[in-house]
Amino acid sequence: MSYQIKAALEPHPEFEKYLHERIREFNNQHSPSHKQARTEGAIKKAHIIVVDKDNQWQGGITAELYWNWLELNDFWLSETLRGQGLGSTILTQIEQIGRKNGAHKVLLTTYEFQARTFYERHGYKVVGVIEDYPPGSSYYTMVKVL
Repeated sequence: MSYQIKAALEPHPEFEKYLHERIREFNNQHSPSHKQARTEGAIKKAHIIVVDKDNQWQGGITAELYWNWLELNDFWLSETLRGQGLGSTILTQIEQIGRKNGAHKVLLTTYEFQARTFYERHGYKVVGVIEDYPPGSSYYTMVKVL
């Protein structure tokens, strides 16, 4: 059997979907945890929304709960709300939601120019780092035991 290798610098959604499905099948075969997480309702979504007096979004946090973990995805506050302790309050609240739903640990990623020191002040530890990503900065994976 002979094969041809094709390389391109262009979007190919069908191929991306194909690869994603093959990896998903492989993970399901070799990891019961992956397969279980893909059952209906196994991954719980959580969020906290900060709104102003006009009910306009001013920030918040999104997260997912699975495998007894809380994974923080997006966390942002408008400039006018920063430095007042609101971020700490939101982080504490989402961690409490995690605990109430069986999470024992929290996972997140952040860049050096984002919030590494903020998370460290709240008990998160760097467990992985990619230096010079993006150039001149670093990318961190952080974990906290609840």
